[in-house]
Amino acid sequence: MNERTWLSANDCSLSDLIAVTDASTLLDDYPWAAQVLDDVLIYSAAALRPTMADPVGRQVLQDELVRALGDGPGIVVFSGAYPDSDVVDAVSGVFDDIIDEQRAAGVEADDHFGATGDRIWNSLAKLGTRAPDLFLQYYANDVIALVSQAWLGPAYQLTSQVNVVNPGGPAQEVHRDYHLGIQPDEVAQRYPAHVHAMSPTLTLQGAVAHTDMPVESGPTMYLPHSQKYLPGYLAWRLPEFREHAGRHHVQLPLFKGDAVFFNPALFHAAGSNTTKTMRRMANLLQVSSAFGRAMESIDRRQLVLSIYDDLLKAQVVDAWEPNAIENVIAASAEGYRFPTNLDREAPLGGLAPPTQ
Repeated sequence: MNERTWLSANDCSLSDLIAVTDASTLLDDYPWAAQVLDDVLIYSAAALRPTMADPVGRQVLQDELVRALGDGPGIVVFSGAYPDSDVVDAVSGVFDDIIDEQRAAGVEADDHFGATGDRIWNSLAKLGTRAPDLFLQYYANDVIALVSQAWLGPAYQLTSQVNVVNPGGPAQEVHRDYHLGIQPDEVAQRYPAHVHAMSPTLTLQGAVAHTDMPVESGPTMYLPHSQKYLPGYLAWRLPEFREHAGRHHVQLPLFKGDAVFFNPALFHAAGSNTTKTMRRMANLLQVSSAFGRAMESIDRRQLVLSIYDDLLKAQVVDAWEPNAIENVIAASAEGYRFPTNLDREAPLGGLAPPTQ
């Protein structure tokens, strides 16, 4: 499989996924972990703080975390990552205020994998703007830095999105995550196999529990070791893969202040909140590699506004080489979507000029 240049849905075999995930997570292989629950590594933040403060010990611990996220189960939990629940509660209060305002304004806040509830996009910046003192206390947390540095190296960039699953809220669909995880299959298969292998190394997924999360409240479901299945970005939408993940997932209860981190290629999905009164809140962390950004900052919206009219005219020029229009778009636009109503998925003709 690793010798293939291109992958397709025809490469997806459930038996191959089962062979990859039929691995046991052994505590002896991870001496810094406190325990293994359902093949997931559990670390005690309190016990590890002296090690985290020592440069040599910190690097040894990070070596273990890299193995766990890459070649191991693909997921680690830090119990008590936030020992001060007052800070978590205060930040939750800010998030609740934002959610109330979004509801009053009629803002649609569902996520993009089928779940309903309340979501705050860009909660990191919104917290910093509204409550800078709480932002400092919250993001000074060294557990986040420990795991982010381990997986991505220095100069990573942190983003966060609050997700609330209200009582009775349904589960998400099983999926993989950013970057390739949000692409439709026909797009994902245009990327060579080595990009499928590389994509998970550019992002770290995580979540801080802002409430206690018993299993009945729907904490995230995971399929340990599934991040090692190379064609998984083309497999997760297939019914047999979703059914398998639904039958064999693990779902760990969390307590307020716990933090979970996982490889974005891990098959996962938020669970159903079957309670009648418990409102489950998590601050989802998405940490990006410094290498995921371009060498220069480009005002691509302004660039598109500048070339838009000429690009519309150019589509009728027969002398242009095949793919010329698409090549210009690739050179000027955002990586995923053209930052106007002009994009790769729609014909150029007949579109109105972009909004100034």
